[in-house]
Amino acid sequence: MRFKQVGVRERKLIIFSLTIFMALHIIIFLSSESYAVTAREINVGVDVTLKNFYKNVKGAKEYLKTAKGVLVFPSVYKAGFGIGGEYGEGALQIGGKTVEYYSTIAGSFGFQLGAQKKTLILVFTQKEALKVFRESNGWKAGVDGSVALITVGIGGSIDTTNIKDPIVAFAFDQKGLMYNLTIEGSKFSKIKK
Repeated sequence: MRFKQVGVRERKLIIFSLTIFMALHIIIFLSSESYAVTAREINVGVDVTLKNFYKNVKGAKEYLKTAKGVLVFPSVYKAGFGIGGEYGEGALQIGGKTVEYYSTIAGSFGFQLGAQKKTLILVFTQKEALKVFRESNGWKAGVDGSVALITVGIGGSIDTTNIKDPIVAFAFDQKGLMYNLTIEGSKFSKIKK
């Protein structure tokens, strides 16, 4: 039996198909792992995340006291092999109390290989922005509202006089606040716990 040589076009199609297959399995794995997270586990993670935020960023506690709502994702997992995805679960707090639980999911294309974990905090500084977010059926950053990403170094401080955006995001990895990060296209949806 003779096998026909595979051309460049067919190889690209095979590689593309395998990439999509791998990315979908990574996303399914990440989301299925997170379903095991209970409301109690999310709340504990939120508390630990906020304590670390207060400890590492000067002015953070005072800044969050003026917030209308704070959405905290203790762990957002991202993995990719050409095509990537990320998923995490968190809690929305108003007045220091958890009122709702949310998931975040996003996809990405381009050169990427590997996995990472980050922590994400969204601060709602205006009641109207919080209301629109809570009333939405799947809120998408950059489409349903803009989010200003704040970057300060470890031990840095928040300049509250210059932050006027209705929704502000802080993203951390194991080394501290992350730079050159975007959450545009991330979708936030209410979940039941």
